[in-house]
Amino acid sequence: MTTPARPHPVTGTPYPSPVPPGTGWPDDPASPDTPVAHDAEQVAALAAAARDLDELVARQSVCRACPRLVAWREQVAREPRRAFAEEPYWGRPVPGWGDPAPRLLVVGLAPAANGGNRTGRIFTGDRSGDWLFASLHRLGLARTGTSVHAGDGQRLLGLRVVAPVRCAPPANKPVPIERDTCFPWLAREWELCSSTVRAAVALGSYAWDSTLRTLAVLGYAVPRPRPKFGHGAEVVLAARERPELPEILLVGSYHPSQQNTFTGKLTESMLDAVFARAASYAGLRAGSSQ
Repeated sequence: MTTPARPHPVTGTPYPSPVPPGTGWPDDPASPDTPVAHDAEQVAALAAAARDLDELVARQSVCRACPRLVAWREQVAREPRRAFAEEPYWGRPVPGWGDPAPRLLVVGLAPAANGGNRTGRIFTGDRSGDWLFASLHRLGLARTGTSVHAGDGQRLLGLRVVAPVRCAPPANKPVPIERDTCFPWLAREWELCSSTVRAAVALGSYAWDSTLRTLAVLGYAVPRPRPKFGHGAEVVLAARERPELPEILLVGSYHPSQQNTFTGKLTESMLDAVFARAASYAGLRAGSSQ
């Protein structure tokens, strides 16, 4: 069934859901000619062959390697939540986003079905994103305190947001094979940023474990037993196999999910403190919006 085109809330341009690549959606990195991965082997090959971030995120944004995730993200796009019934849904993988030469990486879990899967930008369009971008703005790491939609003028200052899984999973729970299939996208994105990154914030235990796995693949020495996740937990990792790379400070934070923020498990001051610590280590000027 063909979904009627609905207007983008920022541009007013009608788009079908999901959005075909190269049809004019704001900040769409792909074109109709962008190569598409249909299985794990193709993900690994296309990620490894990406020459720069632009090419990589374009390929991320059209991936179809995980049948369960493809079916779910596109079903949500065709049958949106009632509150967003008049909006088009991106309905594709949500690529990494932010500064092309970041000093700080923020690692999440996966896009939300009615958040990034709708807006086309990671951590955008849901309560988790509201908390994240408000904190980043308070510290001078984001141009504005809100992130509404791709094309809204938001800009990250010295940092980049990535995720281990690029498609919205049912019940927010990707299965191990989906995590492993998607892993080369994360590893290659980090590798392309590795000369500038000095710190990372892992939002939740899933992000913490994925970050340690990524750094191990890139040649960083991860202690055994592996450091345990906790809010405010820290570990400094050195790239002993690649001494040309800088040390990385990894800081853990509770995920800004509604479950954590509504119950007070995570407060604004707690989130701000984590980002202030990581930004300071990375050499970013935190403290006032730019």
